[in-house]
Amino acid sequence: MSVVLTGFADEIHPQFETQLEVASSTGVRAIEIRGVNGRGIQTYSPKEAEGLQKQLTERGMHISSIGSPIGKIGIHDDFAPHFDVFKNVVDLCKVFGTRNIRMFSFYVPAEEADRCEDEVMRRMEKLADYAEKRQVVLLHENEKGIYGDTAPRCQKLMQRFYGDHFKAVFDFANFVQCGQDTMEAYALLKPYIAYIHIKDARFADGQVTPAGWGDGRVKDILKMLKESGYAGYVSLEPHLTEFTGFAGLENGPSGEKWKMDGTTAWRIALDALKAILWELNWQ
Repeated sequence: MSVVLTGFADEIHPQFETQLEVASSTGVRAIEIRGVNGRGIQTYSPKEAEGLQKQLTERGMHISSIGSPIGKIGIHDDFAPHFDVFKNVVDLCKVFGTRNIRMFSFYVPAEEADRCEDEVMRRMEKLADYAEKRQVVLLHENEKGIYGDTAPRCQKLMQRFYGDHFKAVFDFANFVQCGQDTMEAYALLKPYIAYIHIKDARFADGQVTPAGWGDGRVKDILKMLKESGYAGYVSLEPHLTEFTGFAGLENGPSGEKWKMDGTTAWRIALDALKAILWELNWQ
């Protein structure tokens, strides 16, 4: 089974043309579209998005998923205008030729997570019903601070909504930053995983690192995914432009925060991922 490399190219540069140029030069032919020319993709009308799709087509590239911020509002915030944004994102799927929408499950105060569960489920049901009606796929990403931050709560969402139009993203670093053991998370969520985000992190300080440099057990879990027959997108999300400690590893000034540009960060993150895939003989 093969994997398809994709990634959040807005971490390379704000300008879309530069995103495409750098991603394609590294052999990545798909992107998870999120920030474009200084705007969030959810703010684009379908008509405006046609110009972006033309640029993709000219480079022989495609969109793996719309990296939307749907579900990234507070659970007590007004849902109605947010749902209107969601409907626009769904319309963008047709322009970009993808069914996939990355989304979240609402920010909840940590001490209120259980009390907010009914409202989370009500909102998610409305999103999932519309997704089914429009034949798109919601890909729920585990993320710190939202209802679906830990694996057990992600599992609750999947047990309620999993199907052809609602599936799970597995993000290693986000679990680590929540104190969630990723092997335990994988054991709970493996039947539901349809998309992978690649970034790693350290339990000690939450710092994001290249894949395999942190505590996310990236190689071990990718190995299990391969053995399970996973075939689909593996999406690079570097988050390395202020990666602490990298300079020391490269014989730079020890202990300083070494800031790198987006292109450098993308290449470092991609090389780390490719090294793991090569070791696993997974191309």
